[in-house]
Amino acid sequence: MALICWLLAVYSLVVIFHVVLRMIVDFMRIPWGHPVRRISDVLAVVVDPALNLIRRMLPAVPLGGLNLDLSPIVLLVGLAVIRGILC
Repeated sequence: MALICWLLAVYSLVVIFHVVLRMIVDFMRIPWGHPVRRISDVLAVVVDPALNLIRRMLPAVPLGGLNLDLSPIVLLVGLAVIRGILC
């Protein structure tokens, strides 16, 4: 059980790190060969399947000229709830 709790905590940190790196890559327009871009792409392979499931049920919220993606927040809240129940 402790292993599951630890994995949920690590996955939560990976989700947060992925969101931050994705924002850096998008806003700073980091080129394809850059190491930060490569790390972001590796994290996307791990995190995006869960985010895509949530995105299918909860589309982005239009906010002015932007679309606000709430899927990382929903995923983190879900992971916290699961950790609270199991751990």
